[in-house]
Amino acid sequence: RGAALFDKIIISVFETPERQTLFTTQERMNMFAEATKGIKGIEILSFSGLVVDWAHKVNAQAILRGIRMNADFEYEFEMALMNRRLAPDVDVVCLMTDLQYQFVRASLIKEVSRLGGDISGLAPPNVIAALNAKFDS
Repeated sequence: RGAALFDKIIISVFETPERQTLFTTQERMNMFAEATKGIKGIEILSFSGLVVDWAHKVNAQAILRGIRMNADFEYEFEMALMNRRLAPDVDVVCLMTDLQYQFVRASLIKEVSRLGGDISGLAPPNVIAALNAKFDS
């Protein structure tokens, strides 16, 4: 949906060396690349630091975010206000999720997958395959 609004989208994968993640930064970048192949104007890059500093570095005019439910709205609203203070020249654009994905969050999908539950349709097929491979081993 974002690709219909913007000529170019940079999917920015935050590097988290101080935190243990299920997938490495490179693995996450590869999954994004696979899930978005065929969508024009998508670039996958990693970054660290403040997102508004990153936006300036890549000459972004907006940060595109998704909102699922009220808790997301409150968090994103606070972040948007802070980002506006730090970088008034960078707008935040939020898209509301489709109703069927309102309850979906990464930690819930990982937990269901880890416990052997069916997560089909809740993530791109390549991500589901990567989760299954991670938890089958």
